[in-house]
Amino acid sequence: MPDPSAVKAALATQKIETPSWAYGNSGTRFKVFAQPGVPRDPWEKLADAAQVHAVTGVAPTVALHIPWDKVDDYGKLAAFARELGVSLGAINSNTFQDDDYKLGSICHPDAAVRRKALDHLLECVDIMDATGSTDLKLWFADGTNYPGQDDLRARQDRLAEGLAQVYARLRDGQRMLLEYKFFEPAFYSTDVPDWGTAYAHCLKLGEKAQVVVDTGHHAPGTNIEFIVATLLREDKLGGFDFNSRFYADDDLMVGAADPFQLFRIMYEVIRGGGYTPDVAFMLDQCHNIEAKIPAIIRSVMNVQEATAKALLVDRDALTAAQRSGDVLEANAVIMDAYNTDVRPLLAEVRQELGLDPDPIAAYRRSGWQERIIAERVGGTQAGWGA
Repeated sequence: MPDPSAVKAALATQKIETPSWAYGNSGTRFKVFAQPGVPRDPWEKLADAAQVHAVTGVAPTVALHIPWDKVDDYGKLAAFARELGVSLGAINSNTFQDDDYKLGSICHPDAAVRRKALDHLLECVDIMDATGSTDLKLWFADGTNYPGQDDLRARQDRLAEGLAQVYARLRDGQRMLLEYKFFEPAFYSTDVPDWGTAYAHCLKLGEKAQVVVDTGHHAPGTNIEFIVATLLREDKLGGFDFNSRFYADDDLMVGAADPFQLFRIMYEVIRGGGYTPDVAFMLDQCHNIEAKIPAIIRSVMNVQEATAKALLVDRDALTAAQRSGDVLEANAVIMDAYNTDVRPLLAEVRQELGLDPDPIAAYRRSGWQERIIAERVGGTQAGWGA
């Protein structure tokens, strides 16, 4: 059995990045239910993120989304984050909201639109330079709705050309993380629809380009842990966007729909040597009807619990069962770890870090929710797209 002290030590080193946009108002295409106390600007988003880190101890970085988090002085924003005890993480680009991008961005048939999209991506690298961020995260809504609408091969050529120009702009210590999504908003073809397409482009670009796995971006029944294992084997797994889905890209709290899947994914991460700072664990979620900050805290805890269970897998016993062909015993080893109640173990980890063993209770006692409801009156609340 794994050494409990070693498991606790590993859990104490975990880092989970929270997304700035999850603190603002967000919803479905039908309705956004606004909540009191929601941040009105990137500064207030960072203040909320600092509260999550304060009670969990494992959420020290905050991802930005440009232009949603655009400010005049990114160095000043980075300094403000440090004052709060956090730092700025991945810079996420946005090439899907302007009217010009109706037929795509860097895959668009019009060179002028492609240039506009490329300029934005290069701007994001400039922001990385100013904030000290190391990761540029790219997701493209590019695709087509009808057969014959555009040349599928030509779109891949345009994609490769644009990515190469951004890649050439990266400095030492910076990397490009390419995300994929099999459909939506394009319904006939998507230009980066799967891990294979993302992998092929990253492989051609070089070692600074890696793939991001968004756990909500797969067809039903997809074996995501196989994808994770394969990308780790090829040294091309750059990170995760953690969330849950029931039907499509639902962006619910990670571990809410299928905690067993999250556990299986984390086991492959650990087994494949991916439990390192080189694989970024980031939340990418939409909190529509639940309170924002508690939902993010709960999501961090869900990732911690899945990780703890994965660390408890008896690797020696599992290997022995696999080599002997004992199918039932091998599965039993996995299930024993998954069925372990790891909450007492995590409570000990938090106490040893000087934290409250119950992050949700600690946040409720802090009075932060009541404070921001009282203070954040007036102005325009931040939300998905702002």
